[in-house]
Amino acid sequence: MDKFDKEIAVVPRAELFNHYYFQGFSPHGDGLLDFESRILGNMTYMRRGDAEENPNFKQPIAYVLIVNPESRHVFTYQRANHEACGEDRLRGKLSWGTGGHIERIDGASNPIKASFGRELGEEVKINGSTNVKVLGYINDDSEEVGRVHFGVLYLVETDASVVLPRDPEIRFGSLIPIELLEILVDADSPKIKVEEWSKIAFQELRRYLGTRS
Repeated sequence: MDKFDKEIAVVPRAELFNHYYFQGFSPHGDGLLDFESRILGNMTYMRRGDAEENPNFKQPIAYVLIVNPESRHVFTYQRANHEACGEDRLRGKLSWGTGGHIERIDGASNPIKASFGRELGEEVKINGSTNVKVLGYINDDSEEVGRVHFGVLYLVETDASVVLPRDPEIRFGSLIPIELLEILVDADSPKIKVEEWSKIAFQELRRYLGTRS
C-alpha cells in the first residue's frame, strides 16, 4: 500500500487547542493542558494523503528523545536523503527525535503509547534498560510539515552506551554528547540542517540535563 493511502490518526485543530493555543513547546503536567487526553478524546482516522493537505486537522506524533543521563549522550541521526525517508520534506535532516504516525493497528486503549512503542522498536535497538516519561508537547505552525503535525514529546532514559539504528529511513545514527548538539543547533551552514522539532525539543533536553539531580 502506498504510504499516503494508509489511515492515520488525526485530531480537529479546534478540539485539540480548545482555547489554549501555543507555538513551540508546552510542558506536560498541568491538568488543564493535558493534550494527550485531548488527543485520545477527539481522535479519528483519515487517509494520510488527505491529512497532509488539511491544516484543519493535526496528526499526533509520539516524538521520542533517547538519552543516557549519566554520560549526557543523546541518540542523534541523519534521515535518509532518498525515498526511504517516510517524510519527503525531512530528507537528509539531522534529528534527535524518533517516532511516527499513529495507525489503526496501534489499538484503542492508548494508541499514542502503542505507536511510540512500535515505532521505537522498528527504528532503533537500545542495548540497555529504559525508563519513559512525557516532557510535553510540540506545535510548530511556522513551517509546512509542522502545520499538520502535533508532537507528544517523550523522553527515554537509558543506561545504554550503544543505540543502533534499525530503520532504513535512518542514514546513520549514534549516541553523541549534548555539547555536540549545541554546535549542531547553532551551526549556520547549508550542509547542516536540523529539523525544526528537534530544535524546539533541544531546549527542553538541555533543561532536563541541566537540572537533573
